[in-house]
Amino acid sequence: MQSEAVPLTVADLLRKQVAVRGEAAALEDANGVLRFAELDGWACRIAQALLQRGVSAGDPIALLSENRREYIGLQLAAAKIGAVVACLNWRLTEPENAHCLELVSPRLLFVSRRHAHVARRIGWLGGSVIDLDAGFDAFLSGADAADPASDVDAERGLVILYTSGTTGLPKGAVISQRAMVARAMCFAAEHGITAEHAYIAWSPLFHMAATDFSLATLMIGGKVVVQDGLDVDRLCAALERETIGWLVAMPGMIDQLIDGLRRNRTRPRGVRLVGAMADLVPRQQIAELTALLGAPYLNSFGATETGLAPASGSLLAAGVVPTSLAKRESGFCRVRLVDAEDRDVPVGTPGEAAIRGPMLFSGYWNAPEVNARDFRGGWFHMGDLFVRHADGTLDFVDRAKYLIKSGGENIYPAEIERVLLALPAVADAAVVRRRDERWGEVPVAFVAFEPGRAMAADALAESCRAALAGYKVPKEFRIVELASFPRSSTGKIQRHEIERQWL
Repeated sequence: MQSEAVPLTVADLLRKQVAVRGEAAALEDANGVLRFAELDGWACRIAQALLQRGVSAGDPIALLSENRREYIGLQLAAAKIGAVVACLNWRLTEPENAHCLELVSPRLLFVSRRHAHVARRIGWLGGSVIDLDAGFDAFLSGADAADPASDVDAERGLVILYTSGTTGLPKGAVISQRAMVARAMCFAAEHGITAEHAYIAWSPLFHMAATDFSLATLMIGGKVVVQDGLDVDRLCAALERETIGWLVAMPGMIDQLIDGLRRNRTRPRGVRLVGAMADLVPRQQIAELTALLGAPYLNSFGATETGLAPASGSLLAAGVVPTSLAKRESGFCRVRLVDAEDRDVPVGTPGEAAIRGPMLFSGYWNAPEVNARDFRGGWFHMGDLFVRHADGTLDFVDRAKYLIKSGGENIYPAEIERVLLALPAVADAAVVRRRDERWGEVPVAFVAFEPGRAMAADALAESCRAALAGYKVPKEFRIVELASFPRSSTGKIQRHEIERQWL
């Protein structure tokens, strides 16, 4: 029996919040606060203006901008008419952004004044360019606030978020409205997020953490506080006036956040959970940050393609140095660990995570061969290796594509990094491969210390020997400044850049 019912969209859930919470604060930035009714009316005007410019369901538009209210306004407008927003990463090189534009060929390109030089240098000629600072009012002129109220297919893409491109040119991950709604529902159910919880969107909106959970918060009925990048003092001020559901804290900024909380003597109004990617954060920092906020650390593992869901079901206790970073699967997906032939691996054996669930993306834009490979057998293959324990928990091993092959043995850098990050003196660490005539490749560790807490290389090696097989102990330890580590937009240290710059 075939049902005539259709899935809910992001626009449907925004309309619901307008009906029940129309006068509640929805979006705040440096220009003030928009209530749900005001935000929805503004998004309707943007949607009507898009339609007047010939944008229709399935058409891509592109956005190159810092965090600002127009970013979310355009995403909500696209949700109303079924368009898809390609969120360009302003940290990429100009050739990479040229590739990203050519890949999707957007009907319109919206650019802020701060990043207009990128569009000029690229010489984008594929569609109209609209200046968010000088031309947005003109773009909206003549557009009324009538809701298009069209029947949008929930499987249509809503946003395109670009992967980091560490192994080639960036790919455009298409996140559908169905997936975005599922991510919001999973987030709310898994971690108890409600309309009483605000979200601070300080990380770039071209990244999953900011876009996914800004939209999720609005769909749930909460308030989004948009901040133009990391301003620790403003972040601390927001923590004192808002009840926060999830405070995103990424590797590379946690030490700044800890310093800011102490300097401002911040007394948070309430934080339900904090953090992300615990495997990449020194354990002492996890304890310090959670103690200052009085909130547990989200022991997450997700991706642009999956949302947080795959292995983000557990929390690390506040104020405690964790002894284990084992993760629990979300209740809203299935996770298999498979070998190179897609056979399930036994407990205790590393395998690639293969995922099924409603929060999954719809594939990479205009990349049929990659999609066929990564979705083989009806499962999305993440490219991340885990070990499953007898109790069902999962330990992250490493990226499947970054292996150190030393004397016929496989070495996963993350194993070594976890040992180093567990040392109180270590502020951050990264392990990369170096060519070696005898062994083929050997691990080399780059280590940054907490102020006044340096360790000798021999002591670092001894700590590794106590926890790892001898062949996994780095053959060299290089001491570097914390700020010198090359990082991605999510704060992850980029091993390929370390190899390129320092080896």
